[in-house]
Amino acid sequence: MSLNCGIVGLPNVGKSTIFSAMTSAPAEAANYPFCTIEPNVGIVAVPDSRLDKITKLIPTVKVIPAVVEFVDIAGLVKGASKGEGLGNKFLSHIREVGVIVHVVRCFEDEDVVHVDNKIDSASDIETINIELALADLETVDKRKTKTEKALRAAPKDAVKQLNAILPVLESLAAALGDGKPARSLELGDDQLALIYDLHLITLKKQIYVCNVDEDSISSPNDHVDTVKKIAEEEGAELVVICGKLEAEIAVLDTFEEKQEFMEATGLEESGMDTLIHTGYRMLGLRTFFTAGADENRAWTFKSGYKAPGAAGVIHTDFEKGFIKAEVYNCEDLFKYETEQKVKEAGRLRIEGKEYLVKDGDIMHFRFNV
Repeated sequence: MSLNCGIVGLPNVGKSTIFSAMTSAPAEAANYPFCTIEPNVGIVAVPDSRLDKITKLIPTVKVIPAVVEFVDIAGLVKGASKGEGLGNKFLSHIREVGVIVHVVRCFEDEDVVHVDNKIDSASDIETINIELALADLETVDKRKTKTEKALRAAPKDAVKQLNAILPVLESLAAALGDGKPARSLELGDDQLALIYDLHLITLKKQIYVCNVDEDSISSPNDHVDTVKKIAEEEGAELVVICGKLEAEIAVLDTFEEKQEFMEATGLEESGMDTLIHTGYRMLGLRTFFTAGADENRAWTFKSGYKAPGAAGVIHTDFEKGFIKAEVYNCEDLFKYETEQKVKEAGRLRIEGKEYLVKDGDIMHFRFNV
């Protein structure tokens, strides 16, 4: 799976505004469809209060946060699966991301045109989901036809695999033909392995982002309630954001100014931070730390990594020459306040190659190259 999040939705729902606020980088944002043609790519720092706490207890010269990639993909429209609105090009961009961030317009504003000239969250979601399903259906139908043809002339050793994939393709075709995403079938690992090379869009995990006006942040409107119900039915994640407000926060210079602004508008936490954390987690990404006088750093690793794999995130030589890792969790540091006291409490461990790295671990690697 690609380790990035793709922002999709109908034109003019606030995708580029949200992307710009998130990355603090200018993305095209205009009051007309398709102003984003090529996808904008942004590397986003992952907000992590644990890194700030570590730095207070272990002073350092440089602090480096973890990062995650977000991609702003142009707006899809009805008929995209058949090429409408340069749809085929945009659909190919969606295939390349790991998690879909589906932005839904949940605000009323006569000055911002809607591609269908009406605000209807459920209809907007249906339009996008049907187009993605139809795009996948075309892919599945092509593979199904190819598989059936191959079966007629397949050698005996290939028949078993071809017969195994056909029922999966038939189930997918039926679901996608009804406008349902491939992920709704809840396929097992063996079945997913058979269709891995199809790179189906609707197999990807999805986050619904409700883009609301300022009044609806603390008191969700009917549009948000509609999206929430759909997300719950699909087992998808939901994040509520006021893109306009987040854009204003993003241009402020200091952390203190941003905090004051958020307090003044009644925001306890930036919706953008919630979205970044949700995307990071849904990509299966976790964080370990290294800490010292020269640098405190958050490192990204895939959930399930063992100690040598985490060492390889820093440098391939660390993984090749891995010997042991000194490990304790950041919560131990917060409790005992110094690394020496962590050791005295018996919380620092020496771990080998089979150690499964945990989110929040602080690690020092021993290696030989």
